[in-house]
Amino acid sequence: MKINQLTSIIHYLAIVYLCSLCFSCKNSSTENKDHLVFRYNEYSNILTLDPAFARNPSIIWPTNQLFNSLVQLDDSLHVQPDIAKRWTISDDNLLYTFTLRNNVRFHKHAAFNTQDSTRFVIAKDFEYSFNRLIDPKVASPGNWVLKNVEHYQATNDTTFQIQLKKPFPAFLGLMSMRYCSVVPKEIVEFYGSDFRAHPIGTGPFKFKLWEENIKLVLRRNELYFEKDKNGKQLPYLEAVSVTFLPDKQTEFLQFAKGNIDFLNSLDASYKDELLTPGGKLREKFKDKIKFTKSPYLNSEYLGFYLEGDNEEVKSELIRKAINYGFDRQKMITYLKNGVGTPANSGFIPNGLPGYNAQKGYEYNPVKAEQLIKEYIKISGNKKPTIRIATDNNYQSLFEFIQREMEKVGLTVIVDVMTPSTIRKKKWSGELDTFRASWIADYPDAENFLSPFYSKNFTPNGPNYTHFKNKTFDSLYEKSFSVTNNKLREKLYIKMDSIVIAHAPIVPLYYDQATRFVQKNVKGLTNNPQNFLVLKRVWKEK
Repeated sequence: MKINQLTSIIHYLAIVYLCSLCFSCKNSSTENKDHLVFRYNEYSNILTLDPAFARNPSIIWPTNQLFNSLVQLDDSLHVQPDIAKRWTISDDNLLYTFTLRNNVRFHKHAAFNTQDSTRFVIAKDFEYSFNRLIDPKVASPGNWVLKNVEHYQATNDTTFQIQLKKPFPAFLGLMSMRYCSVVPKEIVEFYGSDFRAHPIGTGPFKFKLWEENIKLVLRRNELYFEKDKNGKQLPYLEAVSVTFLPDKQTEFLQFAKGNIDFLNSLDASYKDELLTPGGKLREKFKDKIKFTKSPYLNSEYLGFYLEGDNEEVKSELIRKAINYGFDRQKMITYLKNGVGTPANSGFIPNGLPGYNAQKGYEYNPVKAEQLIKEYIKISGNKKPTIRIATDNNYQSLFEFIQREMEKVGLTVIVDVMTPSTIRKKKWSGELDTFRASWIADYPDAENFLSPFYSKNFTPNGPNYTHFKNKTFDSLYEKSFSVTNNKLREKLYIKMDSIVIAHAPIVPLYYDQATRFVQKNVKGLTNNPQNFLVLKRVWKEK
């Protein structure tokens, strides 16, 4: 986008934003209401506000403010009550019975045809919402969440039961996902497919205005059921304002000027301006903003497609040589300004049960060179070569690996492609070697092991490498029937060690969530899924 276009957009947004602050209150024309509005930018745009399609953070963040599910996760990923105030699980771990609150109301809308234009949530609403989630006509990408569910039913207005086909210890965590939000039948039928742009939920904020690619405004839900520990009704803020500046550098400039309250992640275009090479906030920003980083359930890795034609990729010797051949700590320090943890263990990241800092691959260039020489001796290939597909956001990381591997005798060619091209080719098995990341859908280490289960081969699942190991598969299947958390963690550790031993991937680093926040913003906490939760956030004047 050209500079003059961006400038026009910024000026237009400023006018719209000032208008949005004219809330109905005494002296609203002169009183500064900025402290009541939380502002952030979504550079990747928002495609829908329908929770049945909340498949990525850009959609999950606003729908988190608009909707509720049966349960929710706290910042430590522990399951907590949400619309369900309590639940019981049968002895065979198949039947879940949820008792719902009787004071949760949908946001006001004339289509409810009631005196106060709203109504209370009942168990039948979850029945409808789940039916909609698995309806082929809706085609929700979240229908997999209910694939292990035998049936569900509302037994009365405040009791909702779910029967599983087989035990699944992580099931409660799944129910916290935005896909499982409750939606009202009357409103969905009133809008049809346009519900995506007219969401009515139960969340702490309600929908006010959405001009696609321009702005999104949410207002405080005065009927919200949750209260803080002192009995004060949530949320504290009056509104949430989202802009859609598509350029990350422009987003950073607006944040630096104080025009937005929050900057998520660390982009290469401004990382050196904000942080020192050691990962510390630069002195000039210390009095203006707060910087935090915390474990993020995302493992970045280099994957090998094991059913391709490339003999180097098929060789465990070459795959292990790459694992040994570069210094992950050096890569994090100098190319990512200290953001991230070197993945010298397995695939399960720090922050999840099952991660135990077990021995993975440390930097050992002598060992890497020995493995490559052994491969050359066995294969007769005097110049082994691999090609790595990545996008330009990660190009510098793989050029670093390229240089390091050249030193130990392996030629690496870095192919830079668009993210969409990589996704497509990765699913179809057209890439011998590729950069990928795995972000947890739900807080259980099983989620990080599913990409190595043989029945999950792409395109039917997330096993991009087509890794297959009978012992791994057996342990993976066994883990579903183990309800004791400690015993299940031991199985996860064994599975992770099998992945380490056979090296279908090169773990690069365990990601960290980085947040830059204006000093006057209070109550914004971090969580390992990097979800934006605003119901307990406030701003000082």
